[in-house]
Amino acid sequence: MSGPRMAGRSRLMGMMLAPDPTPALRTLLADSVDYAGLFPPASLDMAAAVRAYAEHRAGPDAWALGRFVVPAGRLPELALEAARLAPTAPEPPWRLSVLLGSDPRAELEALGQFNCRQATAGAAALAGDVVEVKAASPEAVSSLLGATPRWAQTYVEIPLSIDPAPLVAAIARHGGRAKMRTGGITPDAMPSAAQVLGFLRACVEARVAFKATAGLHHPLRAEYRLSYAADSPRGTMFGFVNVFLTAVLLRLGLPDDQALALLEERSAAAFRFDADGIAWGGHRADLAAIAAARREGIVAFGSCSFTEPVGEAAALGW
Repeated sequence: MSGPRMAGRSRLMGMMLAPDPTPALRTLLADSVDYAGLFPPASLDMAAAVRAYAEHRAGPDAWALGRFVVPAGRLPELALEAARLAPTAPEPPWRLSVLLGSDPRAELEALGQFNCRQATAGAAALAGDVVEVKAASPEAVSSLLGATPRWAQTYVEIPLSIDPAPLVAAIARHGGRAKMRTGGITPDAMPSAAQVLGFLRACVEARVAFKATAGLHHPLRAEYRLSYAADSPRGTMFGFVNVFLTAVLLRLGLPDDQALALLEERSAAAFRFDADGIAWGGHRADLAAIAAARREGIVAFGSCSFTEPVGEAAALGW
């Protein structure tokens, strides 16, 4: 499902959402859903993605909405489509997370010029101050982060199929942030729970903030359709609550065997959200611990749908 049909489905789901999340859920998910409607499986065109983002910003669940994710090469198209919908000063601009491709240096230069044009125009409608790149070795991490200007916060997506610790350590040395891919639109794109845990553990030990992307549309670990197509394959996907809460509890000393069990947890009844924190399996994180983890470690997850994550969490009574 894509284009206007997907956007219409999002609007319908948005009307069904509960406007009053528990304090624990709000603390865990505030500003955390980076909107990636341009990407599979939604694959909206730019006009539809911009309209959807504007609607989400004006909706009752805007507290959970993060950045608009856009490839560097599509910034001019975004500026054109957002001209009538993005805010004008003194309202804060739409914050962008910009994906760099095969020529990061040239794309960073173009992004800097884009930001200058926005500022010079006085509109301040769009601001690209976060970029995302890929690297598969400590040397590539160092090269990329060494070339990134100070005004750009950089996330480095690293593979989970190899030991993440050396790459995360390199990211830490250069003041970057880490990114993991937790799924995709085919079953073979799903990492194992042990691979996700390896990434989370490396980030916690190196004190590196991170984001996730792909495969986190749903709050709980379960089998889901991998796209909106009628003949979509199914696969076991990670839940964003599983991943985020694991990262919180790892900071509080959660052992690896329990962390793996939490990443694999499929029962909503195993979680307790209340005014003071979140409990699971005899472990508990209070609001202060959750807030600290969000402030210092867990930043966001990218999702091509905004209403699915928050709507399903609301449906669970959280």
